[in-house]
Amino acid sequence: MAGPTPRKIGVSELKSKLMRPATTSHFLCEFAPPAFISSFARDRVGAGFLGADYYNKQNQDLIPLSCANAVLPGSSLATHEINNDHTGVTERHVYRRQYDQRSEFTFYVDNEYRIIDFFENWMSYIVGEDEITDQPLTQNNRQYNYRVNYPDFYKTDNLYIAKFEKDYGTVRHNEELVPRVLTYQFINAFPISINSMPVSYDQSEVLKCTVSFTYSRYVITKKSVTDRQREFERQLAGTSSIGLAGAATSQELFNINTGGTDVPPTLPDSGGVLFIS
Repeated sequence: MAGPTPRKIGVSELKSKLMRPATTSHFLCEFAPPAFISSFARDRVGAGFLGADYYNKQNQDLIPLSCANAVLPGSSLATHEINNDHTGVTERHVYRRQYDQRSEFTFYVDNEYRIIDFFENWMSYIVGEDEITDQPLTQNNRQYNYRVNYPDFYKTDNLYIAKFEKDYGTVRHNEELVPRVLTYQFINAFPISINSMPVSYDQSEVLKCTVSFTYSRYVITKKSVTDRQREFERQLAGTSSIGLAGAATSQELFNINTGGTDVPPTLPDSGGVLFIS
């Protein structure tokens, strides 16, 4: 192929190709924890954890809309260095694609702290903290200990970032209408940290909560925002049909996640880590 050849570029062509850049302020995030975590969280609603019931319509709208900042994930290629195949030449051959370890999301915190409650419950379930009971919380005990839950019970594939533009719509490509949106789906995602949130008597500002997620990889799809919303509503309807009609049992929740009928496996003594504070 020959190199580039200089040519005249008209103003109209320049405008059509360069005057419509993508902006950073139009995106939509979606967070849907596994059914086990939702059941655990619903048990805490009566104890004042207002953000616990994710399948409450108010919280479904609040959490995505409160996301003020997100980071589109990146990746890199790991290479082997090959010397001496050609005199004076060092070559590199790819052997693996490496994904970023974390993705951060920053939320505006509402005046009922539902955002903080939501992610605190998720992390509490991951490390197997005791559910709310009539007895004092065992976390207050100096001899408190816990065992982390099995990874399949707290990881989710339903974490998305949809990037679109203000004039969101479709474009025609090969006789088909393609949505103008990039949808990043995170696989095996779960929250790994909640950043500290300074408060002070200085001039009041909106309190923000930054949550870091880790994941195995991401997938880019071309589903429209409308298609994602409809799919998400179907997922909520399928899960909440058990959860909202009555307290779902562990057996029912396991069947939702796996489609099976067996009792959820218990973590063997050698398969978990015991932490003592």
